[in-house]
Amino acid sequence: MIRTRFAPSPTGFLHIGGARTALFSWAFARHHQGQFVLRIEDTDVARSTPAAVQAILDGMEWLGLAHDEGPFYQMQRMDRYKEVIRQMLADGHAYYCYTTPEELDAMREEQRAKGLKPRYDGTWRPEPGKTLPTPPAGVLPVIRFKNPTDGVVAWDDLVKGRIEIANAEMDDLIIARQDGTPTYNFCVVVDDWDMKITHVIRGDDHVNNTPRQINILKALGADVPLYAHLSMILGDDGQKLSKRHGAVSVMQYHEDGYLPEAVLNYLARLGWSHGDDEVFSMEQFCAWFDLDHITPSAAQFNTEKLNWLNAHYLKLADNARLAALVKPRLETRRVVVTETPSLEAIIGLYKERVTNLNELADAAEVFYIELTPNAELLAQHLAPEAKPALADFIAGIKDVAWEAPAIGALIKQCIGTHGLKMPKLAMPLRVLLTGQAQTPSVDAVVALFPREQVLKRLAAAV
Repeated sequence: MIRTRFAPSPTGFLHIGGARTALFSWAFARHHQGQFVLRIEDTDVARSTPAAVQAILDGMEWLGLAHDEGPFYQMQRMDRYKEVIRQMLADGHAYYCYTTPEELDAMREEQRAKGLKPRYDGTWRPEPGKTLPTPPAGVLPVIRFKNPTDGVVAWDDLVKGRIEIANAEMDDLIIARQDGTPTYNFCVVVDDWDMKITHVIRGDDHVNNTPRQINILKALGADVPLYAHLSMILGDDGQKLSKRHGAVSVMQYHEDGYLPEAVLNYLARLGWSHGDDEVFSMEQFCAWFDLDHITPSAAQFNTEKLNWLNAHYLKLADNARLAALVKPRLETRRVVVTETPSLEAIIGLYKERVTNLNELADAAEVFYIELTPNAELLAQHLAPEAKPALADFIAGIKDVAWEAPAIGALIKQCIGTHGLKMPKLAMPLRVLLTGQAQTPSVDAVVALFPREQVLKRLAAAV
């Protein structure tokens, strides 16, 4: 069975790069009717926080990337890691190293001065016929993995192709610190082994970790998973993604009014393609997704494209669903949403004119608040010759059927009587009712308001 995993470190929020990794791992498992595991790699106790864990879980839930197993927490698996380390010590695959951090720093400085690659020199590495130094008193040892010294580590990366690293390029990795806590690279190996992960899909910042992890897996007699390393995501300007353009919490996209299906659809196209298809559901994505069509080159984030996709999904979304998403946004502004005007009706009229839920809330807000139009804007659009037509309109709406066609007919009657063009009456109506010069069809906008509210807002102008 195909088994993938997403294993974020809770030292910050779930950002776009991590979300894409999660999406690709999830979709690959779904495509193969496999299982998707969520693992929280929280061994960095100093930087991991409960808030960051919750942010990851919230982001995954908002995106709808449901896991089949987990979440597993590495800090809850310490006994298992220590058990494996004891076995590796017994089997000769690991050893105690008493080199202090200060000695290691001095060693590396000396190597740099000689033009050598800085690395641990193997002082405490046991070898046949070698006599080891006497362990110094009062020094707590670390535990190092006894990395092979010859040959190469090679794997066929499912994105980047064949990668080979000479074992001579790597020194002996610390797998347990002085206080006995296992290190990240070791915990990852044991987790992937125990959880029977078949495919590791992750960012290419992990490529350098891969040969070390493969060597440890081989030392344990474990199956080596297949690896797929995803290239980085660049910002709109072609630079490494920063907080200015995308490297923010996934939940910030929620706050900014994006729909999860738009974010997912956009992420799916960051470095992967299916012909010329741009818009597709997650069901389609899972049916199509493979690792063969992931590009090994960096993907570029495009805010404009994301906004276009979000606007597309807003148009397709059910009005009741959008109303449920917009109402809390209005409530945070202390706007009381009443039964009339109908929030769903407002959304139905405006959703094709906006790119996110916050803009939809902006449009809806004017229907529920006390509104005083900008005097300059009103003066710009309410010409003296339009005031008689406006007075006729106010008189007419007291009895007209309260629906857009009848209101539209009344507007046409009023401008016809006074020999005006449509904008001469429509524009001041928009400004008086919504405070804005640009709205959907003015008769439809008028019909959304209760009759009494329209009369109240228009009365101030005549």
